[in-house]
Amino acid sequence: MERYHYSAQDFSTKEGARAALLRLLEPLKPFYSPGGARVELGATSTHYENGSIPMEAFARPLWGLVPFWAGGGSEPDFEDLYRRGFAHGPDPSHPEYWHTCRDYDQKFCEMAAVSYAILLTPDKVWEPLDGRKRDNLAEWLWEINRHECVASNWQWFCILTNLALKAVGRPYSRERLEFGLGRMEEYYDAGGWYHDGAGGEKDYYNPFVMVSYGLLYAMFMERERGEEARCARFRERARAFARDYLYWFAPDGASIAYGRSLTYRFAQGAFWSIALLAGEEVLPLPVMKGLIARHLAWWLNQPICDNAGVLAIGYAYPNLQMSETYNAPGSPYWALKAFAFLALPDNHPFWAAECAPLPPLERCQYLPHANMLVQHDVEQAVALAPGRLEMEPYAHTAEKYSKFAYSSRFAFSIARGNYELGQMAPDSSLCFRVGRYYYQRDVAQPGYSIGRGGIETRWSPLDGIQVTTTIQPTPTGHIRTHMIDSGYDCEAYDGGFAVNADDRLPCSRRAKGAQAEARCGADFCAVASLEGDGRGEVLIPDPNTNLIFPKTAIPMAVYRVHKGVQTIRTQVDYLA
Repeated sequence: MERYHYSAQDFSTKEGARAALLRLLEPLKPFYSPGGARVELGATSTHYENGSIPMEAFARPLWGLVPFWAGGGSEPDFEDLYRRGFAHGPDPSHPEYWHTCRDYDQKFCEMAAVSYAILLTPDKVWEPLDGRKRDNLAEWLWEINRHECVASNWQWFCILTNLALKAVGRPYSRERLEFGLGRMEEYYDAGGWYHDGAGGEKDYYNPFVMVSYGLLYAMFMERERGEEARCARFRERARAFARDYLYWFAPDGASIAYGRSLTYRFAQGAFWSIALLAGEEVLPLPVMKGLIARHLAWWLNQPICDNAGVLAIGYAYPNLQMSETYNAPGSPYWALKAFAFLALPDNHPFWAAECAPLPPLERCQYLPHANMLVQHDVEQAVALAPGRLEMEPYAHTAEKYSKFAYSSRFAFSIARGNYELGQMAPDSSLCFRVGRYYYQRDVAQPGYSIGRGGIETRWSPLDGIQVTTTIQPTPTGHIRTHMIDSGYDCEAYDGGFAVNADDRLPCSRRAKGAQAEARCGADFCAVASLEGDGRGEVLIPDPNTNLIFPKTAIPMAVYRVHKGVQTIRTQVDYLA
């Protein structure tokens, strides 16, 4: 199918933004089941039941359709599909029944989308149902109160579901609602940031869920007696979070690729959109509009759909390599949360505002509550991070959280194996070859330090090697100093960012002496060994290891490591 090229201007009017949403949704129509309650998009599986996969694909388009409807949009085919789907999916006697749940059921995630629909557009999904069908839907939603939810961002799914039941006058569990809200207070840290569960990561689940759903809660509950203070807290946290989160966005609209669940793509921008929906101008309105418009344009200009026009699992192109075990064919449609701004009325000042550029930002900003330093220039945003302290059971967790740097321009690479250096694709990492295998950092050790001047972190890639790494920001990138205490004679590879190496473009790479560089158009990364007798090399890693570019080149400094203690030092440049 022909691709449409987007600009920020496409999202400056409601008509343009609606058209963009419908271009994303239209290709789904042939895949809805006869009863409308399931969407069959592919053959890949997940860790949860295959029977839940088509229900997820039914629910997630609601994140876009609901604000489209709430803002006055109409599309008869989808209205008919979802009238039938909500009539049949919760009906135990229908072949497309969504079934009861179990503890930690994936369908709890999808109940949040269903609840969003009930709260914002009851005229589309609740009121068309007759009494028995309403009973079926309420009974199916009540399943979330019969079972355990994951002690993480999932608690918000339970909160939102009970809010929806309450909103339509059905029994709801005040106990479960308060339990979930209590968990949110336990997970809250400071400066607007939450941990994703007790001790969990601070990543995109803050804008995906933690902060954004707090705004939804405030939107629907702040007029309830006794809820004023809690709702005010959620709003204040959102305002504080915005001041930090702004730094995760580059001038072109891209965001820093960091952490898990990145196949949700432009859900990265959902926070700005949901803040507007909740009436919270966390930044000047033209700045918020510019952020949303550039972000959506950047994403929709990437080849993120398959040949049928369906959003594929991956990041900037279809790629199962970087996916999570819970990513099903319909999972990427969580991205449609970014379209919450479509619910704004036609006369809202948003539609008349200009798309403003980013405000002046610090060249290097310390975000203490996000545990990172963020660098900015005219091309990109880069996060320097100390690494995570615990390893969680998600795919490629080390690559998603434990590299030295993460970029909006270059993203990061995922290892395919550790038998060959090309399989490891060790961008923004110090990788050791010991015997037949290659090793890089998985977790940092307790006691790291981070501040405006840089980062110091201790880690061990395997038993017998201990490393203390210092990362010092510079005007053009950063300098890494590694003090290595090794029990082996081995090699170490200090990699820069993975730069596009598409042979159809004017790309180049060179290595000479202690230096190496890769360029493609205006994008570049250069490394130089400053201490430790390193030599420059450019690695061509396995294809499809990087999240943005299918083919890449990684400039690196290569060192001989001897038994005992030694120091190596590498300069990495990537900022204009």
